[in-house]
Amino acid sequence: MAEVGGKFEVVTREVADPGRGQVRVTVEAVGVCHTDYYFINGGYPVEWPAVFGHEIAGRVAALGEGVEGWSVGDRVAVGWFGGHCGICDACREGDFIHCAKVAVPGWQYPGGYADATVVPANALARVPESLSAVDAAPLGCAGVATFNSLRRSAARPGDLVAVLGIGGLGHLGVQFANKMGFETVAIARGEEKAELATRLGAHHYIDSTAGDVAARLQALGGAKAVLATAMNSAAMTATIDGLRYNGELLVVGAAPEPIEVSPFQILATSKTVHGHPSGTAKDVEDTLRFAALTGVRPMTETYPLDQITAGYERMLSGDARFRVVLTTGR
Repeated sequence: MAEVGGKFEVVTREVADPGRGQVRVTVEAVGVCHTDYYFINGGYPVEWPAVFGHEIAGRVAALGEGVEGWSVGDRVAVGWFGGHCGICDACREGDFIHCAKVAVPGWQYPGGYADATVVPANALARVPESLSAVDAAPLGCAGVATFNSLRRSAARPGDLVAVLGIGGLGHLGVQFANKMGFETVAIARGEEKAELATRLGAHHYIDSTAGDVAARLQALGGAKAVLATAMNSAAMTATIDGLRYNGELLVVGAAPEPIEVSPFQILATSKTVHGHPSGTAKDVEDTLRFAALTGVRPMTETYPLDQITAGYERMLSGDARFRVVLTTGR
């Protein structure tokens, strides 16, 4: 794409050689994430022209100098986390996701809407053989965001955990919550989504249009955690009083409007509102392994890479169930 708000174009470029600490990845599948809308429309300081795509699955095609532990032909994924510097304070603490120079494919370097791309070796996650590239690609962003936030939450097996929204993130969140042993509640708009919620693994369903969401969560005993995947701050606000003491609102869905919370809602009961970024390459690898082990899979619609405009518009329409993935035929 040549400029802000522009159109996708198919262009031919020389295949880049990986530099020191880098690998070239042959792309087999790449997810279309809603964050790309903000990249395309000026929400991030992108250098133009740009190649987007940060949900990448493929194979190692070439190794740069100094790369160890990887071989040509290895199946790999690269998600929102596209590498860390290794020298900033966060990296020195081992907190790579908060690296001061954390790289994102499609932002700091060309992404996966291509036949091949060059990435830092420390961005790579191994893909289990039982996962297809189409399944693996969305798990590098949407998958790790939901899996990693749940496993790092205060909730433990048997606790009540609610997932707000059953979309591109939420349909994975419900599956992960069930497989982690949580008593799982799905919250969405409309009673017609109840059957899908049950099929994904929810033990309870709450129609957010049919009454007080917080009261219904409390009737179930109160949620130890609410995983907020819906891009709706008002809907997040409506769940806070549904948390039990020491409960957490885990925010992974992004919306510009503020979440409204009074100190009186959280002080006496030690509730928290907690933002959660996606996860490192190791977190992505853990997500992929857990999904392969337990049968968690994204629901996808696929388009060939050269039909990227159609795939992107399908994602924006909100009609896709639930992740759009582009394939290269490789």
